[in-house]
Amino acid sequence: MSEIDYSTISARDLAGLIGSHLSNEGIDVTLVGGTCVSIYSDNLYQSDDLDFVDRSYTPSKHLKAAMAKLGFYPIGRYYEHPCCPFLVEFPPGPLSVGDQPIRQWATLTTPLGTFSLITAEDCIKDRLAAFFHWRDRQAFQQALWVAKDQRGEYDLNAIRAWSEHEGELAKFDEFISLLERD
Repeated sequence: MSEIDYSTISARDLAGLIGSHLSNEGIDVTLVGGTCVSIYSDNLYQSDDLDFVDRSYTPSKHLKAAMAKLGFYPIGRYYEHPCCPFLVEFPPGPLSVGDQPIRQWATLTTPLGTFSLITAEDCIKDRLAAFFHWRDRQAFQQALWVAKDQRGEYDLNAIRAWSEHEGELAKFDEFISLLERD
């Protein structure tokens, strides 16, 4: 992988590189978290790490060996590359938002490879979950950015039903109120 300039790589390209590489190693991962917000909001939010959920529940020894082939080594809970500005993390599964399992994901192709990521709808739910359960106003703003940028790419009724299941219709109504201002 010496032809990759990790010092200038974008998060999207890094996700493509890692997603394709791990898939070739028999490891199925899906991008979640802040980098999905960045992708779906046209970079209104910038994350300094990429979070992948390992859907194949790979033993850590195999994951470490696969990441080492790209020059990433574990430091605490993250994988780091000496020249890369991004950290990589593998939060534990299952792939879900709240207590709802995620069974479908999107796929993006970059010049460095293809990767799966949660859908725009699940990205909105993920950010709303942080707002619902931890009162995270930054995550609330991120949900709004994604929802505004991805209009037509998600089912607002499904997000409402999920919010009701989470017991958070009042906070969902706050979200709708701000979303409808534009």
